[in-house]
Amino acid sequence: MLTLRQLFLTNNAQTTDFPLLLEFERAEGVYLYGSDGRKYTDLISGIGVSNLGHSNPYVINAIKQQVDKYMHLMVYGEYVQTPQVRFAEKLVSVLPDNLQSVYFVNSGTEAVEGALKLAKRFTGRQQIISCTNSYHGSTHGALSVMGNETFKQAFRPLLPGIGFIRFNDPADLIRITDQTACVIIETIQGEAGIRVPDIQYMQALRRRCDETGTLLILDEIQAAFGRTGKLFAFEHFNIRPDILLLAKALGGGMPVGAFISSNKIMGSLKENPILGHITTFGGHPVCCAAGLAALEVLLAEELVNTVAEKETLLRSLLVHPAIKEVRGKGLMLAIELENFAVNKKIIDRCITNGVITDWFLHCDNAMRIAPPLIITKTEIEDACRVIMEAIAHYC
Repeated sequence: MLTLRQLFLTNNAQTTDFPLLLEFERAEGVYLYGSDGRKYTDLISGIGVSNLGHSNPYVINAIKQQVDKYMHLMVYGEYVQTPQVRFAEKLVSVLPDNLQSVYFVNSGTEAVEGALKLAKRFTGRQQIISCTNSYHGSTHGALSVMGNETFKQAFRPLLPGIGFIRFNDPADLIRITDQTACVIIETIQGEAGIRVPDIQYMQALRRRCDETGTLLILDEIQAAFGRTGKLFAFEHFNIRPDILLLAKALGGGMPVGAFISSNKIMGSLKENPILGHITTFGGHPVCCAAGLAALEVLLAEELVNTVAEKETLLRSLLVHPAIKEVRGKGLMLAIELENFAVNKKIIDRCITNGVITDWFLHCDNAMRIAPPLIITKTEIEDACRVIMEAIAHYC
């Protein structure tokens, strides 16, 4: 009889030739528990998903209650479904007043696709501008606005009319013109190795979009829901987007994404043609129930207010001559090391010793530090002890 691992390699599509092949039975809080009984600290939150940690009882209860009522009823946008309505209402209540219309989808990359279509439809323009080293997902439209040719070249031709500017470089903003439908930009770049732009740059970007009638799409798929020490990362820069992209932590562990805009902008998807954007499972009632519960927990427990102190503790513990830089905001950090070879050895040793971390697609010499927001001081200290031992071992 084949083992679970053998079945995984035989029947499940693979994304690389070297999967981690870790097997887990359950997860709780900041920990994952292997089938062999080992405990691992999830220091990357399933890549930004598990802001509340794993198996939050309030979220689980919301899921169970909704399953007992109904699951899928109809494609998105036709029926009045309580979880969708209440979740959208709650999201709008914590967002600026120009972000009042929520379109639920299934994932972050689908939110990107919807937003790009929306910007082109509303403005009547075709040019889209993105940033070098950006990451917005893996579907064709999202891949088109990815700023790394290595990951794109095998899939060309992609969308036409895409231009790129350098992230955090004010000189490039002149490339945004009255022919530009939208600029899509990560408020804080993730897969580039956590790059935080200057306040002045983000405000200049907002002004340039206003001057040219260009829609500003902020991708906060990784950065939202307290990860940076604000509920939304754009709050650090005193700006607001025309379209906001959310996913990952949005669903409290369940798959859901959203693009959010004004009623006026979003209304352009309703006609010429009708059904300008359609999704069958977007806004699935169970996922929306989970997302609403997760947002309520995040707000009620004031987890966002704990992030800055935890960042300070992490920075104080992650000190070693081999560390070139610790950069980022809140609990969205990168440890830059000499090169990928060293970084990969350190990451592997950390995993062997019970701390899960990884590297970045566009910055493979940096290690990701993005634990659940619920992580405690003791848990941070324990994890950093493992990281520092691994760095000392190889450096």
